[in-house]
Amino acid sequence: MSRFGETFTTPKPILGMLHLTGDGPAAKCAQAEEEARIMAGEGVDGLVVENYFGDADDVERVLERLCALVLGARIGVNVLRDDARAFALAGRFPVSFIQVDSVAGHLPPESDASFAADLAGRRAGVSALLLGGVRFKYQPVLSGRSEEDDVRLGAARCDGLVVTSDATGQPTDMDKVARFRAATGGTVPLLIGAGLTEANAVEQLAYADGAVVGSWFKHDHKDTGRVEAGHVARLMRAVRTARSAA
Repeated sequence: MSRFGETFTTPKPILGMLHLTGDGPAAKCAQAEEEARIMAGEGVDGLVVENYFGDADDVERVLERLCALVLGARIGVNVLRDDARAFALAGRFPVSFIQVDSVAGHLPPESDASFAADLAGRRAGVSALLLGGVRFKYQPVLSGRSEEDDVRLGAARCDGLVVTSDATGQPTDMDKVARFRAATGGTVPLLIGAGLTEANAVEQLAYADGAVVGSWFKHDHKDTGRVEAGHVARLMRAVRTARSAA
């Protein structure tokens, strides 16, 4: 069994994003706990603490709070623009996985080798899984390599690849998922990274091994909103249908 399968024992796990909205550190922590409880209560398998609206210190405060609870969901971390801090936090807290938005393709060749060496060193220092993006939304493509080569490199650098199209909330291109699957030969799990909804979950999870969900769980399906239990429940019902069909 892969390390991914050992960490997420339920097929096609769903990872919910905690974007850390709220006015000030205390409010961010309180809202993150509220949203974490909603998602975990509806069966979401993992929670990604991310500084989308906060900063790295907010991530640390929320991790400290959530890791003291027994929620039944795996805890993960994504510190945008500061991979080193993400790995440091994974060394301090019982974090099950780290998400890094880009592990290949975003740097020119002269910078990529040192990035890869640093990433490998940090990865060796933690027990957490690494979920990485290649040709991820909002990331530049500067490698000079083909998409296939970037995907193969990315797969070798992490435990699972997160696939998106071009923007937050935009449905992930299933042709892109198929290309990533072909490039990796099925050697690493592929997770939908944007745009999963209750309407497309069965179709998309027929081709993917899980998903990261953020905006769709919010009351208005926008990243600035608050997580709404009804949206989580409806998507997770669709996910259970997808799992039963697998």
